[in-house]
Amino acid sequence: MDIVILAVVIAVVVLGAIGGLVVGTRRKKALPPPPPATPDITAPPAEPHVGDEAETPREEPRRTIEEVDLPDGGVPVTVEEPPVQELPVPVIEVPEPTAGRLIRLRARLSRSQNALGKGLLTLLSREHLDEETWEEVEDTLLTADVGVQPTQELVERLRERVKVLGTRTPQELRGLLREELLTLVGTDFDRTVKTEPEGRKPGIVMVVGVNGTGKTTTTGKLARVLVADGRTVVLGAADTFRAAAADQLQTWGERVGAHTVRGPEAGDPASVAFDAVKEGKELGTDVVLIDTAGRLHTKTGLMDELGKVKRVVEKHAPLDEVLLVLDATTGQNGLVQARVFAEVVDITGIVLTKLDGTAKGGIVVAVQRELGVPVKLVGLGEGADDLAPFEPEAFVDALIGD
Repeated sequence: MDIVILAVVIAVVVLGAIGGLVVGTRRKKALPPPPPATPDITAPPAEPHVGDEAETPREEPRRTIEEVDLPDGGVPVTVEEPPVQELPVPVIEVPEPTAGRLIRLRARLSRSQNALGKGLLTLLSREHLDEETWEEVEDTLLTADVGVQPTQELVERLRERVKVLGTRTPQELRGLLREELLTLVGTDFDRTVKTEPEGRKPGIVMVVGVNGTGKTTTTGKLARVLVADGRTVVLGAADTFRAAAADQLQTWGERVGAHTVRGPEAGDPASVAFDAVKEGKELGTDVVLIDTAGRLHTKTGLMDELGKVKRVVEKHAPLDEVLLVLDATTGQNGLVQARVFAEVVDITGIVLTKLDGTAKGGIVVAVQRELGVPVKLVGLGEGADDLAPFEPEAFVDALIGD
C-alpha cells in the first residue's frame, strides 16, 4: 500500500515539473508589437541636380505682358531667308550650218586619204604602161578596199581611155582619174537623209550598227545636223543594254535643245522606241531619231530583236530612214556586217565613221556596191560638228589631191 502511495506522489511531482517548464518557455517568447495607428511614409531621396537646379527655388519677380518692352513698330524686323540655289541652265549650242561641211573638212580628209589618188597618178604618169604597171594599179585599188569587181571595172575603163588619149599630161591624167573615180563612187544616188515625209510628222529615223562603230555618237551628231538645218528633234534612247548609252545620248540632246525619251536600264528597247515616236507626234516634232542597241551581226537572237524594234515603231508610221553605221577602218569585215544587217532591216543609207583615220577611201565604193544603197553621211573626226553629208565631188577631190 505504501508503495502505491509513493508512486502516486512521484507521478504528481513529475507532472507538476513538466507543467512549470512549459509555462516558463511560453513566457520567454516575446509577442510582436501591435502595428501603429498611422504608418510612417519615408519620402524617396531627391534626384541629383546640376548647376542652378541644385539650389533651393527662390521667388523671382514676374512681369506682365504690358510691362515687357516690345520693339518699336516703326522699325521693320528683317528676317534673312537662306539664298535659293538656282539650278544651272543648260547652255544650248548653235551648231554650224551643214552646207559645205565636207568641203571645209577637205584638208583633213585629203591628208589621210590621198595616198590612193597620188598612187594612181604616179603609176599612170609612167612613160610606158605595161602589164606590170596595170597590175600595180589593181593592187593599189584593192589595198584601198575598193573591192575586186569595182577594181576590175575601173582598170578596164582606164586602159581604154589612156590608150585613146595617147600623150598624157599630168593635168589630163588628173581629169581622167577624177572622172572615173566619180563614176565609181556614183553621182546619181539620192544622198538626202529622208526626214520630211509628205503629209505627216514626225520623220522617223532608226540608227543601227554593231558596238564600237560610234553609233550613239553618230545619232547625237545627226541631231546637231538637223537642228542646224532648223529642224526640231526628239531622241529615243533605245540602246538600253549598254551602260550609260542613254546618258550619253541625253547629253548630246541637251546641248542642242533636243528632248530625249529613255527607259529603265536593260528595259525593252522596242518600248522606248515606241514611246519616242508617240511623244514626237504629240509634240509636233519634225524628226525622231532612234538609237538602237549595238548588235553582234553573228548573234541571231539580237538581230531578231532589232527586227522587233522596227515592227513596233511601224505601228505608228513607216520608217523613213534606216541608217547603218559602219567603222570605215574595218574594211571587208564592215561589208560582212552590212550584209547581215540588210537582211534584218531594210537599210536605206550608210554612215561611215572614222573616215579621217587609217580608213581606205575605197570602202565608200565597196559598201555601196555591196548593199546597193548610198553613203549619206561621213564622220571625219571627233568634233561635235564633224559629221557631214557625203558629197562625191568633194570626196574625190580629196582623194586625188590638188
